[in-house]
Amino acid sequence: MRTSNALRNMITTLISHFVSMLLGFISQAIFVKTLGTEYLGVNGLFTNIISMLGVVELGIGSAIIYNLYKPIAEDDKETVKSLMKFYKKCYRIIALIIFILGLLIIPFLNIIVGETTISNNQILLIYILFITDIVFSYLLTYKRSILYAYQKNYIIDIIHIIYLFVFNIIQIIILLYSRNYILYLIFKIFMRLLENIIITIVANKKYTYITEKNCINIDKRIVSDIVKKVKGLVIHKIGVFFVAGTDNIIISSFLGVATVGLYSNYNLIISAIDTIINEIFASFKSSIGNLLVTSNEEKTYEVYKRLKFLNFWFAMMSSIGIFVVMESFITVWIGKEYILPKFVLFALTTNNFIYVTKTCTSNFQEAAGIFYEDRYIPIIESIVNISFSIIFLKIFGLAGVFLGTACSHLITHIYTYPKFVYQGIFKKKYSQYFKDMSKYVYISILAGICTYIISQIIIVKNILLEVIINVFIVLIIPNIFIIIFFHKTAEFKYYVNILKNIWNKVYIKIKKGGKNEGTRISI
Repeated sequence: MRTSNALRNMITTLISHFVSMLLGFISQAIFVKTLGTEYLGVNGLFTNIISMLGVVELGIGSAIIYNLYKPIAEDDKETVKSLMKFYKKCYRIIALIIFILGLLIIPFLNIIVGETTISNNQILLIYILFITDIVFSYLLTYKRSILYAYQKNYIIDIIHIIYLFVFNIIQIIILLYSRNYILYLIFKIFMRLLENIIITIVANKKYTYITEKNCINIDKRIVSDIVKKVKGLVIHKIGVFFVAGTDNIIISSFLGVATVGLYSNYNLIISAIDTIINEIFASFKSSIGNLLVTSNEEKTYEVYKRLKFLNFWFAMMSSIGIFVVMESFITVWIGKEYILPKFVLFALTTNNFIYVTKTCTSNFQEAAGIFYEDRYIPIIESIVNISFSIIFLKIFGLAGVFLGTACSHLITHIYTYPKFVYQGIFKKKYSQYFKDMSKYVYISILAGICTYIISQIIIVKNILLEVIINVFIVLIIPNIFIIIFFHKTAEFKYYVNILKNIWNKVYIKIKKGGKNEGTRISI
């Protein structure tokens, strides 16, 4: 059941984010052509500010979902009901606090935005719509947690796919025919509300007991555990913002909001790829939580090694793909004038690889509820990110911002994961972690260099054909390295066996379809 849920969640997540990525590219291209780089920069800047306000959530959602795993496994519905009621109260308070803090930022908007041709009144209205969006989302989003805890992520993904189609199609129509960013944002708020209402209705129907009014008081030990984890998570949330959410603010402050707009195009592509990878592994998170409370250390470590290998493969393929394909893709997508210098692309690729390789281990850390133990690490990450980003910006320009962020990501690789995951969960030595990671990094660098050299040797005049050829090169060369270096490992053989089993099942069904139904194929 755990494996089937994880696979189902992963498949729907892939479809959901592929649709999101495809429609996102189309709408962003239209956004740039109809509204311009300044509005794109403002959009990215306010998104960062909203991320900052999201720190108020304190990680309560993650702490409560972690505490839902055990009562769900034991069919303790009373505890689940109590946790859901507590969750609802917390999110209402959070929504109110975010609204108040959002209003307090208004007097400083002109300083944050800097020079722009967009009027002050319009900037204010755009910002208020951003605040409205996040407040409404917190009021209705908490019912998602019960679906995540029951490993039913795929239900949320299916609803989200429908949402994406409707939202993006109407959004594109609004941009093309009205060129009105305000109308665009109002429709975005309406669609997000509608999506959350539908998910709430589905959760209530599927788990009717969570709508019951009578609830017991939450066990004091659970409250104590939530409080402890929130204490750790609040610093993690602040750290996440300062590591991942300050780049646009730093770029806007030192290089201008138009540069934020240029970077936003690159960021859309990288974020789309990273989101797919993150969500694939997030689909395993509830299964990992269940695994940690029902299996021994050796079984857990075996599963971890498989997922870590998959994580490395995604990180290598995505980073090499970004470096090799990005420039030609940008040219086809929105135009050659939006290409950033090659060294900026290198810095983005380096940062992306270090970030993506954190995904699997981070999920094990979160599923195990390890939030309090490394609570001071995000502070160190934040200090390193801001200071190194500004110092490197002075030396390397825009690329320096991303090199500074990459340095901050290294801290969890060097300290947090070997100490709290490898040693804490699996009882393994530090040396084993660094040995595994060193091998992955070495192979990725070697594969990346070879892939880039081959892509430069093959020269074509048609830019669309160049994109297609580069994509094929990225799909072939790195995978040759994977086969050469990992074909004898248990992790590689595990995924090969999965593919063989899928092929055998498909082949059998095709064969049966051929015998029983003529030429019709039924899968």
